[in-house]
Amino acid sequence: MLGLGTIAKKVFGTPNDRKVKATRPLVEKINALEPEYEKLSDTDIVAKTAEFRNRAQNGESLDDLLPEAFANCREAARRALGLRAFDVQLMGGIFLHQGNISEMKTGEGKTLVATFPAYLNALTGKGVHIVTVNDYLAKRDADWMSKVYTALGMTTGVVYPRQPDPEKREAYQADITYATNNELGFDYLRDNMRASLKEMAQRGHNFAIVDEVDSILIDEARTPLIISGPSDDRSELYVRMNEVMPEIQDDHYTHDEKARQVTYTDEGNEFLEQRLSEVGILPEGQSLYDPESTTIVHHATNALRAHKVFHKDKDYIVRGDEVVLIDEFTGRMMAGRRLSDGLHQAIEAKEGVKIQPENVTLASVTFQNYFRLYDKLSGMTGTAVTEAEEFHSIYGLGVVEVPTNRPIARLDEDDQVYRTGQEKYDAIVAQIREAHEKGQPVLVGTTSIEKSEMLSQLLTEAKLPHNVLNARQHEQEAQIVADAGKLGAITIATNMAGRGTDIKLGGNVDFKVMEAIAADPDTHPDEIRARIEAEHAADEQAVKDAGGLYVLATERHESRRIDNQLRGRSGRQGDPGRSSFFLSLEDDLMRIFGSERLDKMLNTLGMKDGEAIVHPWVNKSLERAQAKVEGRNFDIRKQLLKFDDVMNDQRKAIFGQRLEIMGAEDIGEIAQDMRHQVIDDMIEQYMPPRSYADQWDTDGLHEAIKQALALDLPVADWADEEGVDDEVVRERIVKASDEYMAKKAVDFGPENMRQIEKQLLLQTIDAKWREHLLTLEHLRSVVGFRGYAQRDPLNEYKTEGFQLFEMMLDGLRADVTEKLSRIQPLTPEQQQEVIRQMQERQQATQDAADQAVAQASGVDPDAPTPLVDGFVDNDPTTWGNPGRNDPCPCGSGNKFKHCHGRLT
Repeated sequence: MLGLGTIAKKVFGTPNDRKVKATRPLVEKINALEPEYEKLSDTDIVAKTAEFRNRAQNGESLDDLLPEAFANCREAARRALGLRAFDVQLMGGIFLHQGNISEMKTGEGKTLVATFPAYLNALTGKGVHIVTVNDYLAKRDADWMSKVYTALGMTTGVVYPRQPDPEKREAYQADITYATNNELGFDYLRDNMRASLKEMAQRGHNFAIVDEVDSILIDEARTPLIISGPSDDRSELYVRMNEVMPEIQDDHYTHDEKARQVTYTDEGNEFLEQRLSEVGILPEGQSLYDPESTTIVHHATNALRAHKVFHKDKDYIVRGDEVVLIDEFTGRMMAGRRLSDGLHQAIEAKEGVKIQPENVTLASVTFQNYFRLYDKLSGMTGTAVTEAEEFHSIYGLGVVEVPTNRPIARLDEDDQVYRTGQEKYDAIVAQIREAHEKGQPVLVGTTSIEKSEMLSQLLTEAKLPHNVLNARQHEQEAQIVADAGKLGAITIATNMAGRGTDIKLGGNVDFKVMEAIAADPDTHPDEIRARIEAEHAADEQAVKDAGGLYVLATERHESRRIDNQLRGRSGRQGDPGRSSFFLSLEDDLMRIFGSERLDKMLNTLGMKDGEAIVHPWVNKSLERAQAKVEGRNFDIRKQLLKFDDVMNDQRKAIFGQRLEIMGAEDIGEIAQDMRHQVIDDMIEQYMPPRSYADQWDTDGLHEAIKQALALDLPVADWADEEGVDDEVVRERIVKASDEYMAKKAVDFGPENMRQIEKQLLLQTIDAKWREHLLTLEHLRSVVGFRGYAQRDPLNEYKTEGFQLFEMMLDGLRADVTEKLSRIQPLTPEQQQEVIRQMQERQQATQDAADQAVAQASGVDPDAPTPLVDGFVDNDPTTWGNPGRNDPCPCGSGNKFKHCHGRLT
């Protein structure tokens, strides 16, 4: 019997169906304009853009311009790329323009879809940012789609790490700018550390289209972007603490696998206190519970986490003399990314590699708060529906499923659940052999490097040829993915989320052509391409006849979305394919989150060894477990965001103040207001309201004026005068300080004084903000304990955070006033020295920012300089045509055949 909800959906359609239906009249309008736009010359298409710009600037809404703009863009794309957008691609573009997430399956042409809303919104002249997950995709998409924008008369820019500042500013001035989320966030932070407006790169946040939006706004949004500088070296303490860890017994700590947390038990604390005293880490007579022991307890907890929570070859790998983290969602190495708060140093001590110094935060922002700066935000991905609630509550984004151009022909089989891991892997190897023997390509998804290498060993023993793609094979990523659709190919991949390269049945033609040209440089490239395209058509048909790509997952992830991404690799554009998940009761997800009912059910059925249970109910039970985990993770992110929102309000106030100061011609008035406020505070402190003259602390006030204003005023004499009150004293101090500063301005010269005031104010703001960030970090780490006193940690954090902010502003006013009062005219030599020091400080900040950007983007700062302009590591089309024995275009110094030219 059908439920009421099901009946209602049959009659009225789902909300998603209604949204899709609402766009059909717009799509029909665009299609009706197509014949008219086909008749336009190339010059007319550019002229149309100028016409639309004028209409937009004269008040016509973008919604009214949409049908004509989309028709113009479709025609330009058809001429520039030979691609005519399908109706469903226009729909996707409409949803993006409306500020939604367009969920479009793999292979549906999302890169082209983005050009439509980007073109329409760029007509306002405020710029559009298209956000990608890595620099390779940013450059590739910008290069590819710039042909369309150029045909429309628009400019395209691309932002990448270590880009020269003038080039970066030019890229942001373009109508459409391609960049990674890391680069955009770091440029925002860097802009707010600049000394003048003309040095700033970004020109505002108008409209952003985020590709792989779930990866960027959810997976990567768990960690903030941080620009930091080095602090004191405490590597010896990490090493000594690490030496104690092997002695820790199971009853010394508790381990919460769900929360990935470990805590010492009472027995553990007693043991630790005794042992740390013996080895001299804890001073004699000092307890772990004393306030002075906070740092030692922090190090001891980090050492425990490093040993019990973080595992080699799963959470990180050791490469050379460094610990490199692995992204649990993509399986990629995160070169340069480091765990904060000393945890990374604890892991380095555990692995016996060089311990890098801890860092002090100079500036930070979360992706959530960065992307909420945009006036309008939208995104594209193949998998977003499962996280629709999070997108809506945090970013105000709706999620719309866009229909596929052709019906999906992929067969999604029910999960197969085995009792033990051994039985499961035996079945997987047998299944892979069966598919391989009939020529069907198999993509095997694993959740960690350790498991992918274990499965690789099993396949080697079974004499099944295969490729492995994980963090260790990062360099050959595009090549391995491109080959994954070849006849009989077996590819083991650690997390296929957001890999960015299409798996085409029969293999990737461009890669085959590049290989053939490298192997046979004497034959003309066009001849080689024609031969390979003919061969490819036959290969593609053979793979289709074998059943298309078979996606075989070795366990489920915590998130249904990652499972769906893996599934979505098969069955692109109506291709045949199949997907199945092989699970066991020993899998992490089943063990930690699986329901007990499932375990009981399997026991009741009396399963034999090697037998699997396959039933839709099992899928439902697992999806419920995954939904529970997703909900828990969402709550954690939401809570983290609430805390960051407190800092975000303060960040906006400080950054807004900096902008105002940089844009102002003369900030003498701001400096004067600050000085007067400092005087008011001094009067209130030393001459309290409604107090008698004999209660005034005139000596204290005299000293405070000398310190803050560099003036020696006869305050005690004034206090002895008849009829003098606190207001009179205040007016005299204000008058004396104003005259003193006016004389100073004459001595320096008005123009010099303006520059000095501006630079001093900016430098003091930056220094105070850095100190404030550190204080907030410390507050955040301890405020959770207020919960034990029945007080809400978030409210406590808000209240104390606000008080700390007010204290910072008071300190800022006092510092600026004192520095300006004490500054003296310099000799030309002294002026040069001050300028040199300021430039060095600015350069050090810039270097710290560059390093942070390079690290977060996975760029090696010591990487060789490529020999070919525009060289991209995993894009053979950017390598030129080197001979087998020529130097490799990457600049490594090796021969091409021994470097990027070797066949994988």
